[in-house]
Amino acid sequence: MRRRALLALCTLGTTALSAQSYTTGDPVIRKLYEAGMQQSQVGRLLQVLSDSIGPRLTGSPGHKSGNEWLAKTYASWGIAATNPTYGTWKSWRRGVSHIDLIAPRVRSLEGMTLAWSAGTGGRDVEGDVVILPEVADSAAFVAWLPQARGKFVLISMLQPTCRPDDNWERYATAESFARMRAERTEATTAWNRRLQRTGYGTGLGTGSLGVRLEQAGVAGVVASRWSNGWGVQKVFDAQTSQVPSLDIGCEDYGLLFRLAANNQGPRLRVRAQADFLGELPVANTVATIPGTSKPDEYVMLSAHFDSWDGGSGTTDNGTGTVIMMEAMRLLKQFYPNPKRTILVGHWGGEEQGLNGSRAFAADRPEVVRGLQALFNQDNGTGRIVNFSSGGLTTAAGNVAQWIAGIPSELTRGITLNFPGSPAGGGSDHASFGCSGAPAFGLGALDWSYGTYTWHTQRDTYDKAVLDDLRNNATLVAMLVYLASEDPETVSRDRRVFDRGSAAGGTAGGPPQATAWPDCQQPLRDSKGYRR
Repeated sequence: MRRRALLALCTLGTTALSAQSYTTGDPVIRKLYEAGMQQSQVGRLLQVLSDSIGPRLTGSPGHKSGNEWLAKTYASWGIAATNPTYGTWKSWRRGVSHIDLIAPRVRSLEGMTLAWSAGTGGRDVEGDVVILPEVADSAAFVAWLPQARGKFVLISMLQPTCRPDDNWERYATAESFARMRAERTEATTAWNRRLQRTGYGTGLGTGSLGVRLEQAGVAGVVASRWSNGWGVQKVFDAQTSQVPSLDIGCEDYGLLFRLAANNQGPRLRVRAQADFLGELPVANTVATIPGTSKPDEYVMLSAHFDSWDGGSGTTDNGTGTVIMMEAMRLLKQFYPNPKRTILVGHWGGEEQGLNGSRAFAADRPEVVRGLQALFNQDNGTGRIVNFSSGGLTTAAGNVAQWIAGIPSELTRGITLNFPGSPAGGGSDHASFGCSGAPAFGLGALDWSYGTYTWHTQRDTYDKAVLDDLRNNATLVAMLVYLASEDPETVSRDRRVFDRGSAAGGTAGGPPQATAWPDCQQPLRDSKGYRR
């Protein structure tokens, strides 16, 4: 233990450059390296998942097809896999949609219906375009609603520019850039005030603005959630269930807004197909390689499988999915009789609140109790560069030793953060770490993830970086192998840590300790869902 603690201290906050080369050391490590880097299947797997199966919206036929593909693929590798259900969800299937400006000129617009939006019932729906009005209060908004009947209502602000800020910063004068940003801030504040004065929120539920507009008989609700990059939109879920909820690209939304603001008579024609299939079972996919000497202790691979359906769900989280699949394939080939049981969880419902992984943790407490380590990846296609011991103090020694046993070709550039902090709920390792289990998030290089692929319509196969994915899958396979072989069971000693005044301490005074995050109950159906 002292040796491990010393190793942890030596690597704390530094880059792990001292690991062995793949040409020496453990023969299993060497075989994993050679096969993982020279015979990788991540590209083939990701192409099928992204292009053929496509997006995996929770409860959709695409998600169900994906679960079946996962289980079949694992079976072809000799790995037992099941698709255990954890609840039900509203099932919805996207159909063909077309959104056209038909006056004062003709243009087919870049946009789509949002997830779980109503369609148009197999017909064209036409209507004038109006802007959500500026009203004094909710009563004034309700008084205006009859004027919206049969019209498409714009509920997002007009962006002053659809150029990314880095483009402005590069080409504009400092004064021009500052002026644009000030105007945008002022416009955002004014628009938020306009929304607040309607008395209705912009989330889901019966009190939402979209539902109230729907009740008033509008033709559709039109929004634009620009992702601050060239031609990229955040595409989430609808507020409406009887009329279409549309997201229009920044440029085309600006066109509609300016036409309406200048009384130039914009009119839309929308035809959208959508099928509501009822509340249907939803499932995780779980695959197992049984342990030999310690079958009741577990090493887990973890990645959520569901996605939003604006794009193909490639980097969120098809990349994490195939990293774990490829790692399992390698382990089955070169480490078929592990000391501890190896599990992989491909979770459903992550985008609605980690529901699949939280349900697994609740339904399989013996796995949580016996967890030796869990490795989760869920932030895009990049090479893994960050690794924390998740707030577990003594576990830092185990993690440091695992990293030191991996070839430097894979670990160079990894920054270790010991002891780090427990996950707060942003991805599925939080479903296990909340109980103090050793659940580790593997952080990747950015590759403009937050702007260009996270929850956008541009999250497609071409955004994957296969070299980085090969690296990651091989690295994960080695981490799982070393965690399984570790003669010590990873300790669950928790960090007692402070977060300063932001966590409740007084400014300038001693900070208050932050409690370990509580475990949350999963939603087992869609009735209580609010985003």
